[in-house]
Amino acid sequence: MGIAGGTLPYDPVASSWAAGRFDVFARGADNTLQHMWFDGTWHPWESLGGAITADPAVVAWAAGRLDVIVRAADSSLVHKAYDGTWHDWEALGGALTSSPVVTSWGPGRLDVFARGADNALWHKAFDGAAWHDWESLGGLLTSDPAATSWGPGRLDVFARGDGNVLLYKYYDGRWHEWMSLGGILTTSPSAVSWGINHIDVFARTENNVLLRKWYEGSWHEWETVP
Repeated sequence: MGIAGGTLPYDPVASSWAAGRFDVFARGADNTLQHMWFDGTWHPWESLGGAITADPAVVAWAAGRLDVIVRAADSSLVHKAYDGTWHDWEALGGALTSSPVVTSWGPGRLDVFARGADNALWHKAFDGAAWHDWESLGGLLTSDPAATSWGPGRLDVFARGDGNVLLYKYYDGRWHEWMSLGGILTTSPSAVSWGINHIDVFARTENNVLLRKWYEGSWHEWETVP
């Protein structure tokens, strides 16, 4: 990777912990985790080591805090945290067949999702004190999952399913059954929330068209994004 823009063979991801702060991560050509950041000026790429085999995922649950999760060479999950200094890699087990995703509903909370060897959705959570064991949430996934949270105690997870439809599962104190939200997806979905009761989901469909589906108390119909 170069010092300024970099030459990225894989997709980058980004997170922000406050206004004016921007952190970018990517898998490097040597399969290490690469990091650069902006705090008024761009800093050069740095290697954070590791031996990763999928795109990383990152979340910030407070100013000065970053949590990065990636799939390791043995298909397990590994985690690296920053709280003013970078900590050593932490092994979290599992048998992942997709890139993992991570979201946070508040300080000290992390929820990680990935597709397992059985093509089901698997989940692992950190409650501020300890990591919980992996649990299967079922389903038949044909893509990487996507996840977001619009408030404490709320999780919304998406993936492409059989027939290329969008599958959806949510948690509000308990996990609800999978449901289909339709569509014809040709990529993994992505999801984001900017407030309570609002979710935006995006995916590519046939002919490279970008689709959007959104929730604001109820699900709206799919629309194409010009």
